[in-house]
Amino acid sequence: MSDFESYLSHCLDTLEHSRVREAMQYSLMAGGKRIRPRLLLAVLRAYGFEEAIGYPVAAAIEMIHTYSLIHDDLPAMDNDTLRRGRPTCHVKFGEDVAILAGDALLTHAFYTAAACTCRAEVLVEILKLLSEFSGADGMILGQIKDLEGEANPGIDHAGLQDIHYYKTGRLLSLPLVCAALLAGHREDAAVWERIGADTGLSFQIQDDILDVTSTVEELGKNINSDVENEKTTYVTLMGVEAAREEADRYYRRALAQLDALPLDAAPVRELFDQLMKRKN
Repeated sequence: MSDFESYLSHCLDTLEHSRVREAMQYSLMAGGKRIRPRLLLAVLRAYGFEEAIGYPVAAAIEMIHTYSLIHDDLPAMDNDTLRRGRPTCHVKFGEDVAILAGDALLTHAFYTAAACTCRAEVLVEILKLLSEFSGADGMILGQIKDLEGEANPGIDHAGLQDIHYYKTGRLLSLPLVCAALLAGHREDAAVWERIGADTGLSFQIQDDILDVTSTVEELGKNINSDVENEKTTYVTLMGVEAAREEADRYYRRALAQLDALPLDAAPVRELFDQLMKRKN
C-alpha cells in the first residue's frame, strides 16, 4: 500500500493553497485503515491485474469516505471531537472550513477518478457508481435513515439493518464493483455488490461492539458515543455476544459468495480476515 499512499498524498497537489486545501489534506492523510482502497486493489490482484490501474478510482473512493467522516463528525451530526487519534476536522479548523473541506473532497473525487486510463464507457459507468453508491440512493440515504432512527427509540432489527445496508454496505460494495468493471468482469458485479453488503453489515456490527468494548487509545476516537447519543445499535438490541454471532453470520455468507467466484480469492479473503479480526 505504500505506493498507493504516496499516490494519494499527491492527489491534492494541483489545488491552490488555502485553508480548505489544508483541511482536506489533514483529514485525507490522517491515516486510517484504507479499507475501501485496499478492497479495490485486492480484487484487481485476484483477477490478475496490476494494482496501479485502480489508483485513481481507489483514491476517489477514499476521498468520498473521508468527506463523509468530516461531515459525520460535525456538531449537527455525531458531534465527535476525535478521529484517528487526532482532533476532528471541525475542531482543528472550525465548522465552516470543515464543511467546505468535505464538499471539496467530494467534488475532487470525481476529478481524481477521471484520470483513470480504462475504456471511456467503463469510466462513465464508474463515475455513475461513485454518485449512486455514495449519494441520495446510497450512503447519504443511510445517513438520513440513521438520523431519523435516533428520533425513533423503537427501531427494530430490520430497520437497523436497512440503515447500515445504505450507510456502510453501499460504500464497501463500491470498490468491489468498480474493481470488477476495471478488470473487465462486469458479469461478477452483482455478486460483488452482495459481498460488499454482507461485509458492510458485519463491519458495522463490529464497530458497534468496539464502541463499548475498546478504549480511546485502541480506537483512536471517542468511545461509548452511541450510548451517549442514545443511538440504537446491534449491541443495544441484541447484546454483545449475539451481535458477535450476527457479524460472523454475515461474514461467512460473504465468504461463501467470494469462494464461488472464478478467481484467485486469496488476496480478498486475506484482507477480509484482517478486517474481521481488527481491534479498531
